Amino acid sequence: MRIEEFLDALASGAPVPGGGGASALGGALGSALGQMVANLTVGKKKYACWEGEIRELLGQLGRLQRRFLELAREDEEVFAPLAEAYRLPASKEEERAFKEQVMEKCLLDASLVPLEVMRAGLETLDILKVLEEKGSVMAVSDVGVGAQLARASVAGAAMNVRINTRSMKDRGKAEELNRKADEMLKRGMEQADAVYERILLRLS
Repeated sequence: MRIEEFLDALASGAPVPGGGGASALGGALGSALGQMVANLTVGKKKYACWEGEIRELLGQLGRLQRRFLELAREDEEVFAPLAEAYRLPASKEEERAFKEQVMEKCLLDASLVPLEVMRAGLETLDILKVLEEKGSVMAVSDVGVGAQLARASVAGAAMNVRINTRSMKDRGKAEELNRKADEMLKRGMEQADAVYERILLRLS
């Protein structure tokens, strides 16, 4: 899908793509910016001592960009059965029991995808931290933009975890997922903001 098509679909009244896909796209943009910075760094004499490391990070960022786009598609795929589950009849006891069983599985599946988006976002931030330190100074502002995009990806995905876990009947499982999301959210916010603040100081 072209970016214009994605934005038109996102702006429409259709249920997908939604916040999950947008969060994943934010992560993909952040990883793409990281690749730009890496590409502007490799081959330069000034950064020759880090050439091997930067090339390795470049490959990792390419993998992360592809992973984010896969997760955007997966987010749409897990939402469809969840939407169907909400429409299941529940007037009889056996219907209610079946609906609850189906809903529980769909809600779990819909919670796991944004958790993966958060993990990919944290990986991206780890790499952007290195690029802030060792990447081309000419593109340091792009590292900051990339960090904020990855930050939004992590924060947005955390909301998508929460909106699904709040409806789960298995509160033990729901709280386990929430704890994982909260831990990653805290780490992601702190790391992204630290990178951003360091770059602002460098640009002052």
